[in-house]
Amino acid sequence: MAHDFKEHSDDTIFQDAVDALHRGDKPRAKELLTLLLKSDQNNPTYWVWLSAAVDTQNERVYCLQTALKLDPENGTAKRGLVLLGALPPDESVQPFPMNRPRTWEEKLLLADEQPKEKGLKAFSKKPAVRLAGLTVIGVALCSLVVFGFVLPRRANIRPTQTSTPGPSPTFTATPTLFGSTAIPTNPFSGPTPLWMFLPETYTPTPRYASTPRAVEASDYYRLAEDAFKKGDFDTYILNMEMILPIEPTSADIPYLIGEAYRLKGEANNAIRAYNDSIEIDPNYGPPYLGIARARLMGNPNFNAESLLNEAVRRDPYYAEAYLERARYHLQHNDPESALEDLERAEELLPLSPAVHLLYAETYLAMDDREKALEAAQKAYSLDITSLPVYKLLGELYLEDEQYQKAAEALEIYTIYATEDALALAELSQAYYEIGNYEAVVVTFDKATELNRTGLRRFYAYRGLSQLELGNADEAVNDLETAVRENDRSFAVRLGLTRGYYMQGKYGSALLQTDAMGSLAETDEEKALTLYWRGLSQEGRGDTRDAIRTYNELLGMDEDVMTPKMRQDALDHLKELGFSTPTPRTPTVTPTLRTSPTPSRTSTPTRTPTRTPTRTPTP
Repeated sequence: MAHDFKEHSDDTIFQDAVDALHRGDKPRAKELLTLLLKSDQNNPTYWVWLSAAVDTQNERVYCLQTALKLDPENGTAKRGLVLLGALPPDESVQPFPMNRPRTWEEKLLLADEQPKEKGLKAFSKKPAVRLAGLTVIGVALCSLVVFGFVLPRRANIRPTQTSTPGPSPTFTATPTLFGSTAIPTNPFSGPTPLWMFLPETYTPTPRYASTPRAVEASDYYRLAEDAFKKGDFDTYILNMEMILPIEPTSADIPYLIGEAYRLKGEANNAIRAYNDSIEIDPNYGPPYLGIARARLMGNPNFNAESLLNEAVRRDPYYAEAYLERARYHLQHNDPESALEDLERAEELLPLSPAVHLLYAETYLAMDDREKALEAAQKAYSLDITSLPVYKLLGELYLEDEQYQKAAEALEIYTIYATEDALALAELSQAYYEIGNYEAVVVTFDKATELNRTGLRRFYAYRGLSQLELGNADEAVNDLETAVRENDRSFAVRLGLTRGYYMQGKYGSALLQTDAMGSLAETDEEKALTLYWRGLSQEGRGDTRDAIRTYNELLGMDEDVMTPKMRQDALDHLKELGFSTPTPRTPTVTPTLRTSPTPSRTSTPTRTPTRTPTRTPTP
């Protein structure tokens, strides 16, 4: 019975959400649909309707893609993704059905095409009939005015009453607590917060040593806490300062005031409050951590180790101090010391996502990518609302060549972190590796509009994508930038060769094949070099060298080239009037590589610098 009631309740909420959408009340619809998804995240219908309630195109695409994953045959999701450009057009996807009459078609009919009207309606449209009707209505109105208002008024004449001079009566407003008018709540807009998709809200880590408040201070403390939750730090500080004379021996009050100043970005005021806390109780550990954080705000190179050590010494069970000291060690290239502090922090806070996120960053600094990915996934399982986890997972999936997962993680991150140019560039790399070339161009364009600094190594992905889209000029511009960033990349040299060849710049293409020859390490790369050298020489008119190059290519094992490369070489030799050599039978079957994979260079910032490995089909 309880189950039936829940289903009935969900149906009612769903119908309310649909009605809200029909009224144009998107915030209300989004709120109701999000509530439904908390209880049933695998319902594709809810995701489809949520796509109509969200505000941004990225959110709509995400909702429809989720619906399509849950129901691969969902026609509505497919049509929506096609209209949004996230799926290629498909004839099997039927257009939206017409479920309402096309009233506008009747308005386009000419006078002689419209059906003839009959009966009373046609009679009433005659000019004479209309004039007679207006006359009757006018006479009736005049009679009503005369007999209904004028004559009765004359029969009931009374002396005019005079009003007594004086002020108008006033009304006293009902007093409120603060003497102010309530402000209506604004409907929520923008990307749906990640926590709204949770079946249950995560319980935050409790504050350090929550001291019981005096009875006289309880109201001030409650108001302060409400202000803190809203991010109103000024009101928080004001109410906490009212508690100071009530609880002059409580060291946590000035410490909490210092925390509010620190979160406001006022480091000097924060330090003064922390020192006040230490004066009350020198053995209270948190203000030492607070001073270290405030000092680092003003000077990232400040040596805060002694303050962090003091915080741990004053309170060996202060998990946040161990976590902050681990972060400090990691920033100063001491991951081993960071790991020791993290182990202690994990003992005190075993279910803290922040601990496991820092574990992942520490293992990454130690070049242990397997453990880094495992720790990041653990952090994700503990808190799916943490944006830094999505970014780190995306970067680790890129390193692990799990490009689809990398794209999914970075898509969610960039929906909310819209100003992170580096994350958008990394997302464009993931799109390139899964073959979504249009998305590469759009995403990397957004990244360069935000900030071009530090993105030169990603130009290769947009350049190679432009090649696949047939945009030679744009491709060459990007690939020339990529070569200036890394002139030892075989894949970028190959792409630039193709771009020059598409532009008809055969001499420039030939120069790039010379560079490819010096970088080629495998037989597959040598075959690609010979193939494009032959095409470039033929384009330049150097027939002799083109023939020699084609013959050298055909003399290699068949398994080191694609069938198209071999057939092209045979066709070009026939056109040039020369016979072809007998192909070699491979003695050892090499591993077929469709793309060269240069070695990676790890960087301390976790930014993958791997050269694009997808070799475009010749």
